[in-house]
Amino acid sequence: MRMIEFELRGDYITLDALLKVTGLASSGGAGKAMVADGQVEIDGQLELRKACKVRAGQVVSVGGARIRIHAPTMPAPLDGAEEKPHEPEPDPRGSDSRQKR
Repeated sequence: MRMIEFELRGDYITLDALLKVTGLASSGGAGKAMVADGQVEIDGQLELRKACKVRAGQVVSVGGARIRIHAPTMPAPLDGAEEKPHEPEPDPRGSDSRQKR
């Protein structure tokens, strides 16, 4: 049986998305069809929820493959945003902001 090691980027991934990103399904729709057809197990139990949240420590089995889910090694950025250094806002009065007396 083929073993795929999958590292999460956040707390979970939906089952249909997992099947797609691991290449076991050609699309999210194909992944949903595989689940609906009863082809997928999580931790040895048949799973029929297409958007089931799969978390670290779980093992997904489909066909001749098993996917072992691992926690992320680096925390995901908050709100999906990349960390950026703070840049000051431009002066709304233009480039010469000195007051004349």
